[in-house]
Amino acid sequence: MSFAPPSSTFDWIDDEARRRAAAGLVRALRPRSAEAELLDLASNDYLGLTRHPEVTAAAAGAAHRWGAGATGSRLVTGTTALHTEIERELADFCGFEAALVLSSGYAANLAALTALSGRGSLIVSDAGNHASIVDGCRLSRAETAVVPHVDPDAVAKALQAHDGRALAVTDSVFSVDGDAAPLAALAEVCRAANAALVVDDAHGLGVLGDGGRGALAAAGLAGGAGTVATLTLSKSLGSQGGAVLGPARVIDHLVNTARTFIFDTGLAPAAAGGALGALRLLRREPERAARAREVAAALYGRLTAAGLTAVRPDAAVVSVRAPSADAAVRWAADCRAAGVAVGCFRPPSVPDGISRLRLTARADLTEEQIGAAVATVVATAPREAGVPLN
Repeated sequence: MSFAPPSSTFDWIDDEARRRAAAGLVRALRPRSAEAELLDLASNDYLGLTRHPEVTAAAAGAAHRWGAGATGSRLVTGTTALHTEIERELADFCGFEAALVLSSGYAANLAALTALSGRGSLIVSDAGNHASIVDGCRLSRAETAVVPHVDPDAVAKALQAHDGRALAVTDSVFSVDGDAAPLAALAEVCRAANAALVVDDAHGLGVLGDGGRGALAAAGLAGGAGTVATLTLSKSLGSQGGAVLGPARVIDHLVNTARTFIFDTGLAPAAAGGALGALRLLRREPERAARAREVAAALYGRLTAAGLTAVRPDAAVVSVRAPSADAAVRWAADCRAAGVAVGCFRPPSVPDGISRLRLTARADLTEEQIGAAVATVVATAPREAGVPLN
């Protein structure tokens, strides 16, 4: 096979690549094998369900029955009885009137924000919100006010300054540091301003609330007339996909107006089946949610006792500060070489410019595995991280 000689068309890409390399910000794909080669504290499999035999059997059964793909958009041929089944059970489990399943959590956030706002309206967004929320705000064509992290007073001021339709949007648990949003205070602010509250509960479902029903259930806000939740099926439920939950009239509105729902192929049956299997398992084993929180608390306690700086987790994410972006990359690589996979967050993924290791607790981790993970993170810590040298 022959290729055309290089032209100058994309020379700018080479310049960008050199700048990334100089800043230590090069990203690369790292394919993993099907076999577990590392102790995994990097994924979002909070409940340890993605390989659970019951969940994989549900996914395989759905693929055998319904096929490998949904065959079309949800409004054409892409809605199966399986899709409506998981929507009904998700809404019931989380305490909402209705639910709508989409192909990803990213698509769910874009659907909710674009369909519930628009020109002339206002979105008030926390500075620590996930990139999918940021992009939803940009695509909405609404005025967007980015307010300081977890600051209900700032949300109130932004809402008071706007005359017209408005909503506030926040992660329930922020993916970088694992801290939780003050949902009760935000809900009160939104009620006072007659604004909607949209909460991305991606990191709360399966971990927070009674039996893992989520952060909104834990705050007593599930099913509120002015409250909408988005979530993923790819974290605690171990599958893939996303959903929007809220009043039935909101869900009907999304079916008719949300472009990431209308023009996207429906969620593959295997993903829907796997998520439904995981949801039913969680109903039977609600103690998994509390165990995930226990593991996170244990990781935090042991890491800080060893001298590292970490953020106290409100759910299953444990964030450990690194002295620099380069140090964070080296630290994560050293952990991997020692047999432990951890996340590495650095600019521009972190808005405050502070690089971190990100450890995710799993309900299925044993005490021995927790100890091994902590020992590895501590032993490989950069000298600048403040851990006493042995």
